[in-house]
Amino acid sequence: MLKKCLYLSVLLAASATVSAKTPVPADHFDMSQWKITLPMDADENGKVDEIKLPNLMTYSHPEFFYLDENNHLVFQVHNKAVTTKGSSNARSELRQELRGADHSIGTKDPGNYFSLASHPDAKTFGAIGGKMEATLKVNHVSKRAKHSDKEPAHSVVVGQIHAAKNKEKLKEAKGWGNGNEPLKIFYKKLPNHETGSVFWNYERNLAKAHPDRTDINYPVWGNGWNIGNDPKEAGLKLGKEFSYTVNVFGDYMYLTFSAEGRETKEFKISLANNVDANGKVDAKNFDQGYALDPFYFKAGAYGQCSAKDSDSMWSPACAGTGDFAADVKTGDYNSVTFSKLVVSEGSEPK
Repeated sequence: MLKKCLYLSVLLAASATVSAKTPVPADHFDMSQWKITLPMDADENGKVDEIKLPNLMTYSHPEFFYLDENNHLVFQVHNKAVTTKGSSNARSELRQELRGADHSIGTKDPGNYFSLASHPDAKTFGAIGGKMEATLKVNHVSKRAKHSDKEPAHSVVVGQIHAAKNKEKLKEAKGWGNGNEPLKIFYKKLPNHETGSVFWNYERNLAKAHPDRTDINYPVWGNGWNIGNDPKEAGLKLGKEFSYTVNVFGDYMYLTFSAEGRETKEFKISLANNVDANGKVDAKNFDQGYALDPFYFKAGAYGQCSAKDSDSMWSPACAGTGDFAADVKTGDYNSVTFSKLVVSEGSEPK
């Protein structure tokens, strides 16, 4: 552990030297547990670009991942961009890697994830539980969609807990290992609405092809997944700062949302069973929930306005050329600015 800390100290010192000329995100945000996924393929290898440690300590991108004039962290992504395998939505998004710069720990090793307290092998993981705290504002959401009535249209995900996919467990059909998301935090605003809505989704931990695999929606401010009428004063305008805290302690996920002039909202849900955040049993969900899954945090701008056009609810046929500068001019992009982003150990709620 001491060796790892010394190594990170050297990286931070080197980053500070470089950033004296050109500030980068790592100068003002702790990047020691992250990698960044970007909406591009600069090396033309057919895969989305990822910047890992130690390179992340000196990295920025002028369009997708950079510091603004206030040294706040900006993430931007256009609709029709390069994305990860298995997803039709592009992203400029950080993914937590608990191993930090210690690449002797494999990407899929338990030491690179956190678990719930009741996991039978909890002591083998990089952490038991975890906390992510963020303060941010959504500057822009994609404006043009052929199917604006589909839930993901005109929305961006700004924080997640993601479970790791386990191909062996999927073969065994044990009810976990699907790589689903027990948490996605959304901001959504239709172009003709005065304000947007903040809400979070819990995805049932079921196989991709399972008919009951869907997102359960919990409104925070404004409307929920089916946005309906303009939320007006109940919602948040673009550029309005808000904060969220995601605290996984024991087997529970505790969520807190706050913003100036808005009622603070709190939620609690067990990730180890099929009881929802309203205290009701969800008989359609896997009865152990995410009890056996490894986890990692994600934060940034994960655009939900896919350019894909199909019968799927995830295909709102959003506009875009694939050229970022051109898509900014037509409003076919998402932009999010974080003034705070911190990950730490989970803590017992007061």
